Amino acid sequence: MRTLEEVRATLQIAKLKEEDLQKTIHCLSFGPNVSSADYCLMELDDTLCKHIEAGQSLVIRGDKDEHAVVCSDDKTYSLKIADTSNLLLFLPGCRTPDQLTDTEDSSHVVHAQIWGFCNSYWELRKQRPRLKKLKRLLMENPYEGPALGGQQENTENRYTMQDLLERIQASEEEIRTHLETIHACQIDGYWRVLDFDYEMKLLGHVTQLVDSESWAFSRVPLQTSLDELAPLEPREMIEHCLNCYGKRYTENDEVFYALNEDKVCWGIALMLLHNAVKFNLKEFQEVWQQSIPEGMSTRLDQLKGIVLLDRTSRPETICLLRVEDLPEDTVERFNHLFTLREKWTEEDITPYIQDLCGEKQTTGALLTKYARSSMQNGIKVFNSRRPVAT
Repeated sequence: MRTLEEVRATLQIAKLKEEDLQKTIHCLSFGPNVSSADYCLMELDDTLCKHIEAGQSLVIRGDKDEHAVVCSDDKTYSLKIADTSNLLLFLPGCRTPDQLTDTEDSSHVVHAQIWGFCNSYWELRKQRPRLKKLKRLLMENPYEGPALGGQQENTENRYTMQDLLERIQASEEEIRTHLETIHACQIDGYWRVLDFDYEMKLLGHVTQLVDSESWAFSRVPLQTSLDELAPLEPREMIEHCLNCYGKRYTENDEVFYALNEDKVCWGIALMLLHNAVKFNLKEFQEVWQQSIPEGMSTRLDQLKGIVLLDRTSRPETICLLRVEDLPEDTVERFNHLFTLREKWTEEDITPYIQDLCGEKQTTGALLTKYARSSMQNGIKVFNSRRPVAT
């Protein structure tokens, strides 16, 4: 234990003036069995600090073949080791200058024991959740409707929310939001995505009922719909379909749904393009308009992010290309897009890269970084910065 006299002698050797320093002098010493492997440090921003101080937790997620991420209740962060040239010491009870309230006129020594040390720390950066795996897991056993008489339902590869939290690198809120986006629902405690043909069958039942009853699309009564369609499909599946393609509201204690024109047109377009490699654009638009319920109107901008138009071919064509089927990694995404098409207009490529934008990042910034622009027939187009293998 150093004495005040020893400290003053050290200051004299270092040519430091005692009056220029704090009155409280910390004298550090290593505790027994101190090791750099005893502790890990993690750098938190203000949001995460408040999260921890409020008694909430952070969870590290990732399979053995994945880079670990840290998740709060509603956000996902990348987790990387950052090295520092300075030795970081763990000193329980040690106080910083702003925490000191020196009332003594003379200097005094406070002895503090080092519990551990480190020369690196975990650095957290907010990132997009990795959700592509979620649908892949649920598609291992899609729900095709209630088992018919004598048949047994496949009970393999079914996942509860806890199962998904252990497998998916995203926060619970981000997972729940994506489950809603992909029209998943909970059946017997397990999250299931509907088989595509079964989902379209449900949508067909709903739209045909609306047509036959001459209801306004903005006023579809829930109870009557369930009563009418109950002989065909489970009531909870009909209600789930209404939730996917409409908005629920209550009027005079009765529940109604307002069907969303864009979502209904989107679903029927997917059905028409599902098994087609390419479709004559003009013919597709005619069939599409004929296939939707009377009173609704189709527009190509309803299909942004799920179809690719080729205006240069004769005749013009349309094919299915969904954002959710593209790679999650930014470089891989751009490579894949430029493999599909050598040059893209900004209007065509934007729906396929919008989800890659981080906070305060624009699609223009992404294109500047990962693509090269040029003019073609007076139109700005983008191509790859490097040769793309075809």
